[in-house]
Amino acid sequence: MNISQKIADWLENRAVTPAYAGGLLSGMTVFFFGSATNTMAGWLYALSGGSLALLVVAAVLPAKSLRSLEVRRRPIEPVSAGDQITIELEIENRAREPKTLLQVVDILPFVLGAPVVSPIEVIEPESTYNHTYYLEARQRGLYRWQEVHLRTAAPLGLFWCRRSRPAKAVAVVYPQVLPLSTCPLIDRIGQEDSPQLYNRSRSQTATEGLTRNLRPYRHGDPTRLIHWRTSARYGELRVRELEVAAGGQDIIIALDSGALWEAKEFERAVTVAASLYFYASKRLLNVKLWTAGTGLVSGNRVVLETLAAVNAGEEAIDSRSKLSIIWLTQNSASLSTLSQGSRWVLWPSATAKTDEKILVKHDLPGLEIRSDRPLELQLQASVS
Repeated sequence: MNISQKIADWLENRAVTPAYAGGLLSGMTVFFFGSATNTMAGWLYALSGGSLALLVVAAVLPAKSLRSLEVRRRPIEPVSAGDQITIELEIENRAREPKTLLQVVDILPFVLGAPVVSPIEVIEPESTYNHTYYLEARQRGLYRWQEVHLRTAAPLGLFWCRRSRPAKAVAVVYPQVLPLSTCPLIDRIGQEDSPQLYNRSRSQTATEGLTRNLRPYRHGDPTRLIHWRTSARYGELRVRELEVAAGGQDIIIALDSGALWEAKEFERAVTVAASLYFYASKRLLNVKLWTAGTGLVSGNRVVLETLAAVNAGEEAIDSRSKLSIIWLTQNSASLSTLSQGSRWVLWPSATAKTDEKILVKHDLPGLEIRSDRPLELQLQASVS
């Protein structure tokens, strides 16, 4: 931005700045006045005086027009990456006359895009105008911005005036969750450590686990868990509640967010963390998420918000759990520190040496993610 543009923006924010027509009329006014002083012609004095009065009125009215306008922002509903953010503004006109020919400029964070400029033809007196627009959420994240600009040159179009209004916004874009139909990395948890439990569960393939209790059917329960004999007896659907397949242990999905990552691979790791969490939750397992910046968290909304805001290389406020975990990392050396019963998902670094890439704790099962294959297929493949 050059100096003249900065000066124009400064004037527009604090006073007014001339539009093209306003600049042209200002130049003609100066020309008429100079001609009048040279020729002493009264009609030139009258013409320059009339033009000056018109310029003064045109400079005062835009600021006055914006003075009675207030802006409020409705809460923004969270969305997933790839969806559209719905942004709703309420512009209230407290004056007794209508406001016409306005521009609403929403100042977005640069990562979301350029400021969004929307024209408004008229806002009726003592009424509220509802303005809605949509924004594509290309990448997960937690986005905040603070203000909206109102801009107008009405009614004469000779001078632009812009005023800022506070309108705090928080937009949460969740990471993508892959629709996994199977995931051996989670399905096999507890099989190695609890073979007796595994053998017992295999004999009950219809329940896919040990039945702990029967309860009434709720919307969204999988039909495979319906106990048809008991349902027929009670005249209503009854659903099995299963024991946790991991022998009562928590499944902890740990994202190595305290380390440095390649940006693209870290985004893929966040997607994997979200997908594993919701797959385990769908399997009725007791699952939690760990990151260096937040520690252990659970609950669908809390986990999604945590993964939306997480960044690589963040300051660690909680040490990694000593329990068995599913460790998502790009640092192959960290695999040797995992406890027995843990699993790993490794993104080999493109800058790492070949021998460093193969440094894996072989007695623990895991997956090595390749950048040239879809994540969904790799997570549903057998573990090594």
